[in-house]
Amino acid sequence: MPSAEKGRPSAEKGRPSADPGVRTAQPRVFGRTINPATISLWISAVVVGVIFGYGAWQRRWIADDGLIVLRTVRNLLAGNGPVFNKGERVEANTSTLWTYLIWFWSWVTDAQTEYVVLWIALVLSIAAVPLAMYGTGRLYRIGRGQGPMNPGWMLLLPLGALVYIALPPARDFATSGLETSLCICWAALLWCQLIAWSQRSPDPAAWGRKQVATTLLLGFTAGLSPLIRPELTLVGGLALLLVFCSPMSWKMRIAFAGVAAVLPVGYQIFRMGYYALLVPNTAVAKDASGSKFDQGLTYLGNMFSPYFLILPLVIAVIAAGLTWYLRRSAVDTSAERPVDLVKHEDDAPVSWRTRAGSISRRLQSPAAVVTLIFVCGFLESFYWVRQGGDFMHARVLLVPLFLLMLPVMVIPVALPAGFGLRRSDTDGSRSVRPQVVGWAGTVVMAGLWITTVVWAISTSHVAGMKNGTEIGRGGIVDERRYYIQNIGVEHPITAEDYLSYPRIRAMVASINKHQDTGGVLLPSPNYDEWYFDPLPVPPPPGVDKQITVFYLNLGMTSMNASLDVRVIDQMGLAYPIAAHSDRLPDGRIGHDKDLDAEWVVAESGAYPRYPVLPPFVSADGVRQAQVALTCKPTEDLIASYSAPWTFARFKHNLRQAAGFTSYRINRVPEYELERCKLPIPAPVYPN
Repeated sequence: MPSAEKGRPSAEKGRPSADPGVRTAQPRVFGRTINPATISLWISAVVVGVIFGYGAWQRRWIADDGLIVLRTVRNLLAGNGPVFNKGERVEANTSTLWTYLIWFWSWVTDAQTEYVVLWIALVLSIAAVPLAMYGTGRLYRIGRGQGPMNPGWMLLLPLGALVYIALPPARDFATSGLETSLCICWAALLWCQLIAWSQRSPDPAAWGRKQVATTLLLGFTAGLSPLIRPELTLVGGLALLLVFCSPMSWKMRIAFAGVAAVLPVGYQIFRMGYYALLVPNTAVAKDASGSKFDQGLTYLGNMFSPYFLILPLVIAVIAAGLTWYLRRSAVDTSAERPVDLVKHEDDAPVSWRTRAGSISRRLQSPAAVVTLIFVCGFLESFYWVRQGGDFMHARVLLVPLFLLMLPVMVIPVALPAGFGLRRSDTDGSRSVRPQVVGWAGTVVMAGLWITTVVWAISTSHVAGMKNGTEIGRGGIVDERRYYIQNIGVEHPITAEDYLSYPRIRAMVASINKHQDTGGVLLPSPNYDEWYFDPLPVPPPPGVDKQITVFYLNLGMTSMNASLDVRVIDQMGLAYPIAAHSDRLPDGRIGHDKDLDAEWVVAESGAYPRYPVLPPFVSADGVRQAQVALTCKPTEDLIASYSAPWTFARFKHNLRQAAGFTSYRINRVPEYELERCKLPIPAPVYPN
């Protein structure tokens, strides 16, 4: 063997070897060989997790919208089924898995549901960031029994992780009772699984039981996406498509698709037969497929401007590009280049099967996974900007931001290849260019990381959006600060904490006062009272003596009322008639539907005339709404969620789910009569 070949490290099976002309000086401490990249990764993960957990705990709370899901959990625990109001099959929660996760731990612990959801959210949020950092560390083969891209001294330091946890909204929604914590934890887990999958042998014949099981588990995780949040189906679907098109047998493909589809498809069949919709009722209420680009751009600016977020995003892009460049400079690129299965020495024609196989093999690579995640992050961001964003400051853009930060959750800051490495040219001289490039890269990467740390420290103390406790023209509000200011509780967690919010304590008193009468409670301009419209005596046939509360803040009202009280809202989150009304073009984002009280009085059977009828409710409007409710498609819609659930009803709902999802009514009773071609009734009080 020639002398140039002596001492050359052999390549790990299935992996490219280091440059044969490179001699590695392994870092040693106290006589022991160590891997600084691994140690720095774990230290960074622990430190970032502790900081994020501390920040989230300091801002702990449960939002009004976070309380909405707990009403469904209470009904599940009471045996009423997955409903918001007993006897009405309405899916008032966007995240199916979030609902059942809270229900399971509430059932296991028998603890107060508010504290159950608080701890679930906190644990998932804290776990998500170190998990994502570990997945990014795997890009540098940390934990694979092989050195990182630079076998010398290299540190993996947090960058994307710092960008995320430094944002006050990220710490606000680390608890809040909403499903943001579940979304980012799922994204981090999927990221880790995809990176691990991309680094396995591309030859399916070499897979053992472990590789098969982990690939199927990846399919199961990605398949959960529509049950996490409907828009995350895009992320899970693209991940499934990437793995499905990679090298594997058709038997394995069928098993992979089956494992991915079993839970979401099964639940979708249940949703269609039980709720008579293709999507959660919340998606209908907010017209999730609608478009409000102008409002979406306003929402994007509302998130970026308080924190100068453009700076860390630019840094992240530069860091990602520089990491890619330095990685190619630090290793023999020819050793890492995949075997080209398309070109042949004899230039013979290449079949489409050979070309497809070459493309398929390239899909199972870290580069393909990183590209996928970047694309998913941009598409999720685009979706929310197109849809108009949300009324809560930064909330719906946190998950897209987390996705975009995944490939740079940690970045390598390394001494260049010239430190501890020797590269022999053909003439025996030392190569200078790799050292210059390496040192420049080290200085730039360190500078990017230090700049991000300074930005994160300064941003972590920012109060948030300007005038965040006021609902301005944009309709966006700093939800946590808004409620703290209005109820005077530093950490509102339980439903009782919200009794000090305007009208809520008075609502509880009014329910107790009229619980034996039945009727409709409507909010009064006076914060200390409610209008009560009782049922006639005796009530109309088929109408129970039930109290219906009609109010915007659905969480605090429903959680401070018993399950025998019907709680509905004008936006339609828990009220299908409002959900199926038309979206107001100029309405506040997230509150684009505003059903008039006349519909509720008519539908509940409350007394429709003065002087019992509240003065702001039109008696003629009530009468018109009564007739409009007899429109045949509307009657079918109401029966789909309120009629007894039998097998015949299940089959009918299954067939009609698509039609009910797209069905809309006019919020003005008179115009709805015209749409349905129904006669306009005579005035109740003719002149």
